[in-house]
Amino acid sequence: MHLPRFRNVLAVAIAAFAVVAVLLLVAQDQVTLKLRSAVGAAEPGHAAYVAGLLGTQLTDGNRFTVLTNGDQIFPAMQAAIRGAARRISFETYIYESGEMGDAFTRALEDAARRGVHVNLVIDAVGGSGIDSAHVQRLEQAGCRIVRFNALRWYSLEEVNYRTHRKMLVVDGQMAFIGGAGVGDHWMGDAQDPDHWRDTMVRIVGPAAGLVEGGFYENFTEAAGEVAPELDQPETPAAVQGADGTEGRAGSEGTAFIVRSSPSGGANDMKRLYLLALAAARRTVDITTPYFVPDESSLWSFEDAIRRGVRLRLLVEGDTTDALPVKHASRRYYERLLELGVHIYEYQPTMMHAKTLVVDGAWSIFGSANFDNRSLELNDELNMAVASGELASRLLADFDRDLRSSSRLLLEDWRARPLYVKVRERFWGLFGEIF
Repeated sequence: MHLPRFRNVLAVAIAAFAVVAVLLLVAQDQVTLKLRSAVGAAEPGHAAYVAGLLGTQLTDGNRFTVLTNGDQIFPAMQAAIRGAARRISFETYIYESGEMGDAFTRALEDAARRGVHVNLVIDAVGGSGIDSAHVQRLEQAGCRIVRFNALRWYSLEEVNYRTHRKMLVVDGQMAFIGGAGVGDHWMGDAQDPDHWRDTMVRIVGPAAGLVEGGFYENFTEAAGEVAPELDQPETPAAVQGADGTEGRAGSEGTAFIVRSSPSGGANDMKRLYLLALAAARRTVDITTPYFVPDESSLWSFEDAIRRGVRLRLLVEGDTTDALPVKHASRRYYERLLELGVHIYEYQPTMMHAKTLVVDGAWSIFGSANFDNRSLELNDELNMAVASGELASRLLADFDRDLRSSSRLLLEDWRARPLYVKVRERFWGLFGEIF
């Protein structure tokens, strides 16, 4: 290589290294949070206690229906869209062309043409797979569609901040939140590596309005001039499901939502997860992909184990869409296994569900993974619910998923090859920005 060219390559490499170093430095937690809970997750006042700490609105009279994988998720969501009478608020990270993209675009078109107000927020990066023909069809039908944090040369710093929220709200009374976007790999029943394992939850009741409030946060930021519409909440008994299911179906519970945003100030999503670990008195069962804990999370895991809590962690295996993140995640396994955490890697396909259940009484679900990107960088939305019935339903899925997973054992894990350990150590350096 000629010397001038070598110098140019070296200069670019040094500049790139400097940028990454700055990002890693900025991303590092300045303080390790060490939270304990004065109220256990199964105690009557727990929901009000956590809502007060997080400054969020607590709602009663909600009904929840767990939807497992695309075979349950997509028919329910599309039926809700077809049954909409007045308003649809839809936000997603991924919206890809294909069978599901066609189905959603057609359903939203039809709704708009019959007079329903249809507003969509699609992330500019995650939603880059949507064909321009779909956008044109939606807009011509009367839908208002906006891209969140569109990439522009004068705001390149925004590229790191995405909306990862997945939510559909129909007529202000029924909402869906969870991990599934619009893409063909969410179809089916997690039957092979091309069809992912995921969970959405249908919410009927006043908590649906809180979800729509979260939608308007991102819609206002991306759309400019907006006049948000919100309804007076109705009781589930008064709501007829768009798919013919009455609002009384599902599990009943007291609930609140938590939003995360890098521009939102307090890091409430992270505190929600840490408080859930702190409130455990018997069990914690976590399902998440892209698991990359920080020192605050690791302290909370260790503190829970010291209190005698059984902690089970279900994550994706080698079937993943982000292999570097998987390597970074595995860097922490040995430390967690030494503590006594039970770690399982799901084998059939990509595990993309995000749920957390504490003491069989307290459930958290939504779009946030257990990693720094979800807890401190992305816009996310999760719901926390006090309901033994809902927790039992989520745990039924958890236990079924364990039967298709491999449990990691400490001695076997320690025996993995040196090059694998080095690879994990390297990618672990980037854990704070993954």
